Amino acid sequence: MRLAIVLLLFTALLFGVQTPPLKADDTIKQAIVKIYTVAKVPDYISPWNATMRKSTGSGSIIAFEGKKYILTNAHVVADQAFIEVQRYGERKRYIATVAAVSHQADLALLQVEKQAFFKGVTPLDLGTLPYVEQRIVVYGYPMGGNTLSATIGVVSRVEHHVYAHSGESFLSVQVDAAVNPGNSGGPAISGGKIVGVAMQMITRSQNIGYLVPVTMVRHFLEDFKDGKIDGFADLGLVTQKLTNPALRRYYKIDENQSGILVDKLLYHSSFREILQPGDILTAVDGHKIEDDGTAEFRRHEYTNFYYFVDKHQMGEEVCFDLIRAGKALHRCGKLKYHADDMFLVKTTRYDKMPTYYIYGGYVFSPVTRNLIRATARNRVTLSYLASQYQTEQKQEIVALLKVLASDMSRGYYDFALWPVEKINGKRFATFKAFYDLLRHAKGDYITLENKQGVRVIIDRKEALAKTPEILKKYNIEFDRSEDLRHGR
Repeated sequence: MRLAIVLLLFTALLFGVQTPPLKADDTIKQAIVKIYTVAKVPDYISPWNATMRKSTGSGSIIAFEGKKYILTNAHVVADQAFIEVQRYGERKRYIATVAAVSHQADLALLQVEKQAFFKGVTPLDLGTLPYVEQRIVVYGYPMGGNTLSATIGVVSRVEHHVYAHSGESFLSVQVDAAVNPGNSGGPAISGGKIVGVAMQMITRSQNIGYLVPVTMVRHFLEDFKDGKIDGFADLGLVTQKLTNPALRRYYKIDENQSGILVDKLLYHSSFREILQPGDILTAVDGHKIEDDGTAEFRRHEYTNFYYFVDKHQMGEEVCFDLIRAGKALHRCGKLKYHADDMFLVKTTRYDKMPTYYIYGGYVFSPVTRNLIRATARNRVTLSYLASQYQTEQKQEIVALLKVLASDMSRGYYDFALWPVEKINGKRFATFKAFYDLLRHAKGDYITLENKQGVRVIIDRKEALAKTPEILKKYNIEFDRSEDLRHGR
């Protein structure tokens, strides 16, 4: 049976299971918050459109750098247009805004201008990374009721897992406490301190939920000290496990030696000029890398070696011990790039409308994971492109998104989600480069071509002349997205 991992955002009902108070003075409960979000969700198939969605989530009040904030999940407030918050035991709602957000780590900080909201609250402290079998209590406002819910459980696992919101893999904490839609952003408490933030669950499972661990929260807060979020780095390495005996013999790896093989360094790798294909990485920051790509982060506990990379902020240095052609070496490099810098198709977008340009009824847009998820059309081709890496010559995929029917586009209505390889015989690296070539094109015709050599021919003068009429017919206000209109 295929299991689906879903976020705990709740959009209709609320569920609560009451448990005895953790503290007689209700200090913890007083710091739990219900979050009401109205989101403007973009339509990536018709990128000038959006729908409004209401949802609820949970959060907790913390103190950071002398101020009080609400800690929650990024997906609780993603694409937000309006946010209200309500404290435990109170009926009044206050307006909140997003102070910081990391869609990579699925974390956000909310601020409330009216300090009356925080009156009488003792902010919750951050604890330490919990151990397996450690008891935790998850607080929040899940489906099934309107009042605060507290569910008791234990930590089942601590290891890397894919975060559904971003699609990236980071350390997570699996718990058996019941977590349901609406729990998103609520704190997991142990010893009176936050050890994680409720994030997602596996459907059709027996109480398998996941927390963003407190170590990720601390990284997020440290990142925010300068007022902006830089995020988590990607090394830009394609690596291979060294578990196959023949592979180990080929690279002359001693049976007592462990590590992983560097197969390729990507165009935007921070280590492009430091490491080489064929290097065997044996340790990261002094921590031994095993043949399966894991490293011991606590005694007898292993997870992806990226655990030690993710402890660093962007711009900091990470060091590797390695073997190159039988010689032991030590190499360090500064972290400069994200996962977004590695693949042709960008990771999932939030908090902004899609980029698009309409030229005579032909709608063009960069390919994003949002777009791929929005439709099943041409899914095989687009999914393949999503797995490809950036090069100096190609850093983004441009698609002919759709063709708005008119007398000048007859015969092209079936062209949709069609990747464009060349314009007027010229290749381009990014959507912006394509956009500039299209806008400044001369001559009678625009020629678009895909990898297979199939062409779409557009009469340039006719397209420019009829664009206003086509926009009016389809009730589209602008021929390009806001970022293009303002030169961003």
